[in-house]
Amino acid sequence: MRLGGRLSGAIDVLDDIEKRKRPVADALKDWGLSHRFAGSGDRAAIGNIVYDALRMKLSHAYLMDSDGAAALGHAVMYRQWGFSVDKLAAQLADDKFAPQAPSAEMMKAFGERRIDDAPLNVQGDIPEWTQASFEENFSDDWLDEARALAGRPTLDLRVNTLKASRDKVLKALERSGAEPAAIARHGVRIPAGEGASRLPNVTAEISFQKGWFEVQDEGSQIVADLVFPREGEQVLDYCAGGGGKTLAMSAAMNNKGQVHAYDTDRKRLAPIIERLKRAGTRNVQVHDSADSLASLAGRCDRVLVDAPCTGTGTWRRRPDTKWRLTQKNLEERLAQQEEALAGAAQFVRPGGHLIYVTCSVLPEENEAQVYGFCEDNPEFEILSAADTWATLFGTGKQQPWSADMKTVTLTPASTGTDGFFFCLMGRKV
Repeated sequence: MRLGGRLSGAIDVLDDIEKRKRPVADALKDWGLSHRFAGSGDRAAIGNIVYDALRMKLSHAYLMDSDGAAALGHAVMYRQWGFSVDKLAAQLADDKFAPQAPSAEMMKAFGERRIDDAPLNVQGDIPEWTQASFEENFSDDWLDEARALAGRPTLDLRVNTLKASRDKVLKALERSGAEPAAIARHGVRIPAGEGASRLPNVTAEISFQKGWFEVQDEGSQIVADLVFPREGEQVLDYCAGGGGKTLAMSAAMNNKGQVHAYDTDRKRLAPIIERLKRAGTRNVQVHDSADSLASLAGRCDRVLVDAPCTGTGTWRRRPDTKWRLTQKNLEERLAQQEEALAGAAQFVRPGGHLIYVTCSVLPEENEAQVYGFCEDNPEFEILSAADTWATLFGTGKQQPWSADMKTVTLTPASTGTDGFFFCLMGRKV
């Protein structure tokens, strides 16, 4: 397919997402099934247009004076893919599969409007109701932080040190453009690319099948490292999900001690079994019921609560969720977080640590939760993450967002990662 056909396909998908209010992944999958002639490169390019459009939906719509699928698709070409209006028109001129050109009204708006005149939340491409939270969390830097969440994400991998070294993985993935991560000690990064370029399918590599690495955002790797599990300890991953942080902690402990992986949602937990086998872990015990955790009460050295959250820190990877998020969703997550913290706290031994993590950048889900928890549970206190950060990552690299280096927030703007919040709490002896 030429560019015109790809752009038309992306417009169809964007229109489907809007009309049927469905996840972007489902819409792209259905388009691919109904257009089997499209090659993998075509599908990747169409996906790139769709995701780019959703990441900057508000600012695109403002400049084009339309939030229609065609306006968004063309705005991607002009603003993100490097085409001038004339260059794009020339390239599409003899392509019979190209979409209809934008209306004269759209092009007039695009030629006259300036993004600096738009409302601030439009400039940052975030829902209007979240602006106050961004301002509270990031002060004068909030707009830069919001804009960074509208960029393309890299492909990040974590080297499984139980089976390979970072140098070994870098050599195996050399043709993919892999490079060492900037912060994570065992991280590998493949740049995001531009335009129609597609990321490599690293899970098809023999090195992946051998268990040499896992796909995991660098921010997720960093917060798993900050848990600082030691050999021989009893560690509970209370909201383990698919097990990414469980695997990272198991490797950090060199298969010594015990990591207990639990999640209330058995479906989310199910993939962990195959991942554990591939990684070669021997110190992970999977729990699929609360009753099986009873013997751990008051005995765990570290308990990680990777709490359910709005996922605002992952908007680069899941931009469609940005526009579906509501205040009600946030309130539901806040209640779930309080419940998770209360449930997990009972497993921390005196002198042990309770760790709270989210992939959110909203202060309601982060600082407000942990300070509120410690106020209601005075046997716990917030400890500084600064010493652990310096020990693991040094002081000369990118630093996370933090007012006092007690709690820390990773973001695309500050650390080049997805958005993650980390807080370490100690249970008094």
